[in-house]
Amino acid sequence: MSERLQPGDVAPAFTLQDADGNEVSLSDYQGRKVIVYFYPAALTPGCTKQACDFTDNLDLLAGAGYDVVGISPDKPEKLARFREAESLKVTLLADPDKSVLEAYGAFGEKKLYGKTVVGVIRSTVIVDAEGKVERALYNVKATGHVAKVIKDLGI
Repeated sequence: MSERLQPGDVAPAFTLQDADGNEVSLSDYQGRKVIVYFYPAALTPGCTKQACDFTDNLDLLAGAGYDVVGISPDKPEKLARFREAESLKVTLLADPDKSVLEAYGAFGEKKLYGKTVVGVIRSTVIVDAEGKVERALYNVKATGHVAKVIKDLGI
């Protein structure tokens, strides 16, 4: 079971492939705030809703100084299909070995339909311009989550 991050923690560094196979690192966002959200699987209803909500609010978030990165265990090819099928504008990153998911506390035991399973815990970690965790939200709901993040950030 991975440890959950707390405000003030240094956000774990990562370099992952995006939907086009390009490497993207957390350090690429140095000096900017970034919303890193973790979702179980591309092309599923809840994850699609969440990704579309982030895409729909990208201009608002960018205007407030936030970039958005979505991370799942999917391979880049599936992320590319997801992006194309839903016209997504958020950066989607592939973490097939789940190392970044684990480093961020977004992989482990969770309840699914009343059963305890091991998998991706839908989570959002907001990283400040210095690379520290500003907020860490775990077990979030796909629907309404983006609106709540915007409200909580006072945007």
